[in-house]
Amino acid sequence: MPLLHSAVTDRPLDADAHVALVSGARAGALVTFTGMIRDHDPEAEGEVTGIDYSHHPDADALLARMVERVLAERDPSGVAAVAVSHRVGHLEVGELALVCCVATPHRAEAFALCAEVVEVIKAELPIWKHQTEASGRKVWSQLGLDAGSADGERP
Repeated sequence: MPLLHSAVTDRPLDADAHVALVSGARAGALVTFTGMIRDHDPEAEGEVTGIDYSHHPDADALLARMVERVLAERDPSGVAAVAVSHRVGHLEVGELALVCCVATPHRAEAFALCAEVVEVIKAELPIWKHQTEASGRKVWSQLGLDAGSADGERP
């Protein structure tokens, strides 16, 4: 079974729809990862109220290629089914940012593949997050830059 769905989208994500895509008679295990917007971050000075995700224009195609590469390396027999989506645009705390569902005949494969796909996405997919804090401060996460300055210092 292959990559059944991949998308970078500005629409809300539906975890149940991803589960339905990979479910089937061959699936003995199904692992779902849902990444949600949280109200805190190590780089935040206070409560996080939302995130704006921006992305490279080719992010959708790149996501598909990343997952296909992981499947080629980790599932050469082709038994896994994968459905994965990353949301872009403005998201509020609690909304789903990433959904990855992996179905395989056995649980160890499903856990390992799901973890690998998520780690590759986090490391390689050209999507950037701009956090908004309750104070109104905006920070590009993992870049150390405040929206008001180029050097990361608060104005």
